[in-house]
Amino acid sequence: MPDTQTTSPNFVGEQRRRLALGLGAALALSALAGCKPETFGVSELTGETSSASGSPAAAVPDFAELTVPASRYRSLDFDWQDASRQRAVPARLYVPAEPAAAGGLPLLLFSHGLGGSRRGYSYLGAYLASQGLASLHVQHVGSDRGLWTGNIFSLVGRLQDAAKESEALNRVADVRFALDQLLASEQGAAIDLQRIAAAGHSYGANTTMLLAGARVQRQGQVLPLLEPRIKAAILISAPPFYGENDLAPILQDIRIPTLHITATQDVIQVPGYYSAAEDRIKVFEAMGGTSKALAVFEGGSHSIFTDRAGTGGVSLNPKVKVATRELALAFLQQQMGVPALTPAPDALQQWRERYGRLLQRWEAPARAV
Repeated sequence: MPDTQTTSPNFVGEQRRRLALGLGAALALSALAGCKPETFGVSELTGETSSASGSPAAAVPDFAELTVPASRYRSLDFDWQDASRQRAVPARLYVPAEPAAAGGLPLLLFSHGLGGSRRGYSYLGAYLASQGLASLHVQHVGSDRGLWTGNIFSLVGRLQDAAKESEALNRVADVRFALDQLLASEQGAAIDLQRIAAAGHSYGANTTMLLAGARVQRQGQVLPLLEPRIKAAILISAPPFYGENDLAPILQDIRIPTLHITATQDVIQVPGYYSAAEDRIKVFEAMGGTSKALAVFEGGSHSIFTDRAGTGGVSLNPKVKVATRELALAFLQQQMGVPALTPAPDALQQWRERYGRLLQRWEAPARAV
């Protein structure tokens, strides 16, 4: 989409919104080796963390093996081509090992962070599949692992291209196209069209917010980015919309249930860019609707939520991953009734009782949907 110059009084604001369409991508460069060193959490050093509430927390349970047995799920790779954009859209689908009944399989659409791929966040996709859901991990070729290949001296330029408005919009189109392709495929017959959610980490969280209804304007017109088939959203380490001082006008139109996951050391710092951990909280506070939840883990790092081992603390890392994947499931159970058809109103409270000692802050939804 080419930029169009205008002399409208709204030009400056619209230009800022175009910058905002970068969606914090430049701030999602934490995969670079030059990022801020990982900071170890209090729990790692002392074995204790503060409870998110003033009441005593339940003991942290013994953590299961992070790797999900291969017998409990299947993964299928797709190499789709969007002819209308002349763009490849690779994807990996995680599904339960046992075939699902027609129209009975809930679906999570996942968007990776900058420099990722369809193979990433497998700890989440494999786990959800083992619990009776499908998880479609979409790869965005303009901001995927290909950024790390090629001449090292042109890396900065590749990263800047990945943060442009055109790529931000293409990422949204990637997810929508992948959903259409999946539903038209043989596997699509098993998907429950009323129980589709979206999730993403970092740049992927911003992509998810656009799909969920974030309001972004160009030339005085709201961009038609909302994907109405998405009924809930999970936002992991979501950077704010940079270029905008007030996030509320952008996020207040998101009315579907949202789950925000972050950590006290969820900091993004690279040369020229910085996003404090508090920025994730600002996104949560500006989000529209009352059915929103927030989980802030003590310690950690921005990349602790990826498949990388050790980042954010050698012992803390797998604990946060296990807690995160179970939190995602509890949220979907409470909001959408997955994998069963009936919502589980106490799923998040049960999760809080189990993992409260890992948290610095917890806010449950004001009401269930």
